[in-house]
Amino acid sequence: MPKNSRPRTGHTVLRDLLTYGIVAAALLTLTGCGAPAHAGQGPVQDARPSQISGTWRYAEGAEVVFRADGTAEVTMLDGQEMDYERDWRISGPATWELTADQPAGRTPGQHVRLYLPERFGAEWRATAEAWDGTQREAAPPPEAYTWMFELRRDERGGLELYFYVGHWSDNVTYVLEKEA
Repeated sequence: MPKNSRPRTGHTVLRDLLTYGIVAAALLTLTGCGAPAHAGQGPVQDARPSQISGTWRYAEGAEVVFRADGTAEVTMLDGQEMDYERDWRISGPATWELTADQPAGRTPGQHVRLYLPERFGAEWRATAEAWDGTQREAAPPPEAYTWMFELRRDERGGLELYFYVGHWSDNVTYVLEKEA
């Protein structure tokens, strides 16, 4: 043991652990890490098809019109999860259903399954660029696609439709807003 040192007591160790714990909790709070902000609201289990029917839009021009008869029209909707990284957007006629409370997406509760059996249009969000800055060949968009929208309530109690984009651990959402 060095000449001027004392053995660490349990009290000193506990104090150090408490200090580190407080610092870690403060950093997590400041950086927004942890569960998504809506996680504490609980799963949506009481949505009705009439609440889904209508026109829903994303800020960058994507649009989905959900009709009461279970059909839909998709206009330039991006892919979800890792497909979002492929930069394509597709359009075409689709069908949709509001699922029962069952495991389907990343969150418990009801979901909206949107199925586009054949795309009629496609575009790319941006020029495809590789990690080193060179141009890469963009992956072709799929001919058919299925989205699984999660449901949550906004501050006013209205429904939001969303799906995750990018890597699953990023918790980045693509939120559609319903036209009033």
